[in-house]
Amino acid sequence: MAGNAQAFDVHNPAPDITEGSRGVFVFQPEVSVRQSEKDEFFFKFGFAAGNGVKAISPFVLSPWAADAEDDVRDINGRNRDHLLTAWYKHDFSRDSTLLEVTGGLIDATDYLDENAFANDEYSQFMNEALVNGANVFAPSYDLGGAVRFEKGLLSVNGVVMDVGENDDGNPFTFYGLQTGVKLKSAWGEGNYRLSLEAADKNFLDVSSTTLRTRHGAVLSCDQEFGPILGGWVRVGVQNGDAAIQFGNLYSGGLNVRGTLWGRPADNFGIGHATANNGNKGVHQSDVTEAYVRVQLTEGVGVNLDGQYLRDAYDPGAGERAKGWVSSLMLSSSF
Repeated sequence: MAGNAQAFDVHNPAPDITEGSRGVFVFQPEVSVRQSEKDEFFFKFGFAAGNGVKAISPFVLSPWAADAEDDVRDINGRNRDHLLTAWYKHDFSRDSTLLEVTGGLIDATDYLDENAFANDEYSQFMNEALVNGANVFAPSYDLGGAVRFEKGLLSVNGVVMDVGENDDGNPFTFYGLQTGVKLKSAWGEGNYRLSLEAADKNFLDVSSTTLRTRHGAVLSCDQEFGPILGGWVRVGVQNGDAAIQFGNLYSGGLNVRGTLWGRPADNFGIGHATANNGNKGVHQSDVTEAYVRVQLTEGVGVNLDGQYLRDAYDPGAGERAKGWVSSLMLSSSF
């Protein structure tokens, strides 16, 4: 569960933009049924009240990547509400080799573009550009299958999904592959992952006359630098045959564990993302975000978060916008 109070202040706002504050409450219960140590049925539901400031924000990037009220209704045009994932997983692991196969309603972001310090909108960064690669398009909550393989320092994840509807109203097939290497050194643990994403020819081009394919890639790295400090980087590219908001992504940041001030369960994060090279009129979007998470008890924490966002448009495509989004979130996971 998470309750988030958000407010935004826009510099040079357009006449139709009203600055203000909004709240949003998210509840996502999960059910796991295990028939054996190797077999699991899993269900995840999403309920929400409100959409937060992203419903009225003029910024291209969503200030909170969570699934709000509108996100959990008519999911992917399937006329399905609230049921997010429902899958069966079988574990084929042996000795030191992990091999899991999953099928059903799945979320591609559970297997692609992972990052230790920037991948969870409920306990880390909130902005979508700092949670996942905003230049790619891994879908969530639809039919598909996934494979997770790990052996030694190497890991490989694969995803195939049949998605009911994209932004153009067309169904499409999605393919994703992530390869990763885990390294341990005197600094600490580091993960270096490359995700490749592709979809079939069901996306409109800029002229809205021709269907095109989409494909892109994200390099996601996280590295510990001792017991207190950690750093992360994402770099991504996407082809521009279809109409896309962003073709390139550059992001990175730091994570500081609360061990520094005597509270090991707390942490502080600061990050920046730049997204550009799209073809829908947005010249460049930037977001700088910092947060402090205070762990109150086991499973309960408070995030104080601030974001500074800037959008620049191609000539005649829109009005330049910049401003602040602040959030106070109470979350519980049990």
